[in-house]
Amino acid sequence: MKVLVPVKRVLDYNVKPRVKADGTGVDLANVKMSMNPFDEIAVEEAIRLKEKGVATEIVVVSIGEQKAQETLRTALAMGADRAILIVSEDKVEPLGVAKLLAKVAEAEQPGLVILGKQAIDDDNNQTGQMLGALLGWGQGTFASKVEVAGDSVDVTREVDGGLETVKLKTPAIVTTDLRLNEPRYASLPNIMKAKSKPLEQKTPADYGVDVTPRLTTVKVEEPAKRQAGVKVADVDELVGKLKTLGVVA
Repeated sequence: MKVLVPVKRVLDYNVKPRVKADGTGVDLANVKMSMNPFDEIAVEEAIRLKEKGVATEIVVVSIGEQKAQETLRTALAMGADRAILIVSEDKVEPLGVAKLLAKVAEAEQPGLVILGKQAIDDDNNQTGQMLGALLGWGQGTFASKVEVAGDSVDVTREVDGGLETVKLKTPAIVTTDLRLNEPRYASLPNIMKAKSKPLEQKTPADYGVDVTPRLTTVKVEEPAKRQAGVKVADVDELVGKLKTLGVVA
């Protein structure tokens, strides 16, 4: 079984985002970028499936600027076999990403597509579901456990009431949650080997997909600073202040 793993280059989760002075977006100049943590979990799960003898090849794909090669090389160092970079200097919205991934899936014919449930930069949580709809494949979202048996895959997913297990017929889409696994660190020998692994470059035009944005960002601003708390002497004063602030009637 071939496994396709989409990955995204995002602002590192340890970095505090800064809004640009003109309010047009988040300042990404001279800040650390890394692989989206949920996608990192997806790569790890694909590698574990290969180690179990379930997966035969792992293909990672990213959509973004040339610098996204670094993210793909990280995935290759972790254990992926080859990579595809779809170069786009403009931001690609979730629907455009899903359309491109659908074309890649049609060309690669994977038995399983594993991707993060969301990216930590925009938190849309849309791509996996859109991809499943475009391909007409079954999907198991928010996976905390994945078990492949023959031509089916059991996905234990986290829901509001606890856990739910769904059985999907391959090919299928799986989106990963945080509790699925803990990604490994790439060893130095594997980092060196990753430099020689194949990395193919494409463009959205190669797949015949229009990724022109449908949304316009009007303004980006930081959340209002939290006001300092105040001490009250008793319950009556507390209720009085809450009424003054309009918290209680």
